[in-house]
Amino acid sequence: MFAVLKTGGKEYLVSKGNIIRVEKLEGKVGDRVTLKDVLMVSGEGQIHVGTPVLGNAVITGEIVREVKGKKVLIYKMKKRKNYRRKKGHRQTYTYLKVNEIALS
Repeated sequence: MFAVLKTGGKEYLVSKGNIIRVEKLEGKVGDRVTLKDVLMVSGEGQIHVGTPVLGNAVITGEIVREVKGKKVLIYKMKKRKNYRRKKGHRQTYTYLKVNEIALS
């Protein structure tokens, strides 16, 4: 059985036991998380597709760890105007282990 879920503006193809890296979710390491934005579930020879989400599908998982990604530098400049701006950003990611895909 596998499912397509949406979190952080991205879509992920998951199955039971997978560990996926998603944008930061609320919670601490070891907490259980319930995701309700499930777009599609497939299993037992049947495919259930939502419009856009399935109302009766839930994915439960456990937060494994949280890490910061690589630094991304943003540099703005306008020539001959003495305008220069340099910023950096490090995105926080959550590693999530999928424990169950439930379809009621």
